[in-house]
Amino acid sequence: MALWARLNKLDSVYRKQVDDLYDGDNLPMDLRHYLASWIETQDWETASQDYDRAMVLFQVLMEELDIQHSRFVQEDDFLQQHNIRRHKHHFQRYQEQPCNLANVILWFLAKEKEILDNAELAEQVSLIQVHQNPMEIDSQRNMQRKVDILRNKVECMDHTVKCLEEQQDEFDFKFKTHAMEVSTAEADKKMLQNLLNRLDFSRKSMLAGLGELLDVAKDLLDVLVNDELQGWQLRQQRACIGAPDDTSLEQLEKWFTAETTCLFQVRKFLKKLDELMGKMTYQNDPLIAQKPLLQTRVDDLLTSLIKSSFVVETQPSMPQGKGPLVLRTNVQFSVKTRILVKFPEMNHAMKVTVSMDKEAPQVKGYRRFNVLGTCSKALNMAESMNGGMVADFRHLTLKEQKSVGGGKGITDLSLSVTEEMHMIYFDTVFDLADFSVSLETWSLPVVIISNSSQQQSAWASVLWFNMLSESLKNVLFFASCPVAPWSKFGEMLSWQFLSATKRGLNSSQLDMLAQKLFGKQESYEACKISWAKFSKENVPDTSFTFWVWFDGILGMVKNHLENIWKDGSIMGFVSKGKEKSLLKKKQRGTFLLRFSESIKDGGITFSWVDYSPTGEPTVHSVQPFTKVDLNQIPFHEIIRNFQLQIPENVPESPLLYLYPNTPKDKAFEKYYTVKSGADSPYLAYIKTRLVFVSRENTLGPMSPASSDMANGEGFEPVSVPALDPLLCSWIECNSTLMEENVDLEFNEIFVDPTLFLTT
Repeated sequence: MALWARLNKLDSVYRKQVDDLYDGDNLPMDLRHYLASWIETQDWETASQDYDRAMVLFQVLMEELDIQHSRFVQEDDFLQQHNIRRHKHHFQRYQEQPCNLANVILWFLAKEKEILDNAELAEQVSLIQVHQNPMEIDSQRNMQRKVDILRNKVECMDHTVKCLEEQQDEFDFKFKTHAMEVSTAEADKKMLQNLLNRLDFSRKSMLAGLGELLDVAKDLLDVLVNDELQGWQLRQQRACIGAPDDTSLEQLEKWFTAETTCLFQVRKFLKKLDELMGKMTYQNDPLIAQKPLLQTRVDDLLTSLIKSSFVVETQPSMPQGKGPLVLRTNVQFSVKTRILVKFPEMNHAMKVTVSMDKEAPQVKGYRRFNVLGTCSKALNMAESMNGGMVADFRHLTLKEQKSVGGGKGITDLSLSVTEEMHMIYFDTVFDLADFSVSLETWSLPVVIISNSSQQQSAWASVLWFNMLSESLKNVLFFASCPVAPWSKFGEMLSWQFLSATKRGLNSSQLDMLAQKLFGKQESYEACKISWAKFSKENVPDTSFTFWVWFDGILGMVKNHLENIWKDGSIMGFVSKGKEKSLLKKKQRGTFLLRFSESIKDGGITFSWVDYSPTGEPTVHSVQPFTKVDLNQIPFHEIIRNFQLQIPENVPESPLLYLYPNTPKDKAFEKYYTVKSGADSPYLAYIKTRLVFVSRENTLGPMSPASSDMANGEGFEPVSVPALDPLLCSWIECNSTLMEENVDLEFNEIFVDPTLFLTT
């Protein structure tokens, strides 16, 4: 579905965001609507950097506007005629600089995609029913209470300072009035002394109040930075590896901005004290001794607060990567920084610069990189959907520096390229109201590869680091890599499915994976897995690692089986022994779907139960289907049309009930793509369908090398011998019955599909 059409189907909250996005005249919403299809099919990114391409698109846009105008003329729609003429006049300003127009449209499309992604994420969170626990709600209430207390104290202090100024003006006036008199009565001197005593007391009280206010601010700062901000950083780190955690910054921004505003107000109070001292001071004036200390305290608090407020909102990622934090040389990546202190007067005032590995370890062979692209951007509110102050770097690339020593691995530490981690740094300066502080933040460690074949290993490193690392700047983490407890490891595996397919792993599926890693045990709580066992050592009796196998299944599910995985039809991770015990208790034709344990890039099979004339149950299983097979035929169609050829040479389907007892068609009919009967649009043709057929007499034991074909009693897999392949044919719904013989490749065996067409 087109992007614009999908946006129009969103909830009202997100449609309001779209409405706000098109509030100005840079790209009118009605024009975006009328030209939606054309706009979304053009290469605006190339046009933004290519004048000739941009000019072509500009001219086509003008033609499209003329077409729309003609249509409204025919429809006698005077209002829309007026709007189109106005839009065309508006876009004429880009005639000399068409690349600017391409940039404008590219920006709007990116923001639309961001709104859509946020809406889909919200839907995902609601589907998995992620709710804030009571502790999180209590924490937020406690924070808000502290912020409210600080604001109240600042308001009270503002009143106190004004009263102090009036009191000092009163004393100053009376003192000067009496000083002009020739003689001063004793009573007048006593009155002046009393006024001075009261002024001194008020100054001391106000200084004490400022000290208490800064104590409250310090307490708020500690909770805000050490609890709330660090909690967000942990959630972001977990979200990078698939956790369904909330990483929004709006609430933190409100708290940071509120405290910063209060502290700047305190600085104004201290400036007022300077003015009062400049007008009048006296012996043992408390302002002289205590005001500098208060100034130091408030400036230290502001410095700490503002430095902490500069964060990486969106971690570095490539458009086509497996996930964030894996970057490839010479391939563009994006990253977004944000300052949580939001002052409108600072919009576009702070320049952020990007650099690499400022604190790189002095290790032989450790690679160095240069950041290329637009490496300096201003923090602004225009690039954020929620109005935050962000610098969105969208087109950065990395280039490796030439090294005299040669070699790309950290040879002294025996680390591979995908275990070598790097940091991206961001610097800016906050300068407001004669207060200036340099700010620095950095990304989570990234893995930098030079070839797409390294992505799988690099993503494994990202998963392991962000699952276990306690120091976010430990780029030599894999030099002394910790083991992972099963509780964390299993949770991380579930997140991979949750983030890719919106359905994680249940306890039974996790138990099967634990059994695969640690053997059968009563409890896996005390079990731990090493980095080597996860990603370096091959699974017994195979030529691949656990991670390669798991990731292969994940990719297969995401690309070919997502819908039936989400609805729970695939049992997936289930051992052969468990499968047998489940099916032997069910009625004939009950089947379940599980993943292969012996195929590197992912495989899925189905097993069903049958009964002999004496009532003995037997479990059969077919050779697993791989991504190559599923690219040709959807898995639900395989299940729908799979048949077993019995001795009488009559094919029938052995798959009747999806475990535990759901009729097959009821479970999968919503995915069927070919209609039948009166609903079929092809009644004039002889309809054909693709059918997988296995002959009953081919049932027999597989090679012992296949771990998917159990050797246990009563378990007989359906094999595919060289002379008796699964029989299949292509679906031919839009043409008459095939007359020519066409060879179809299936498991490297060629058969004539026309011999097995069923009508």
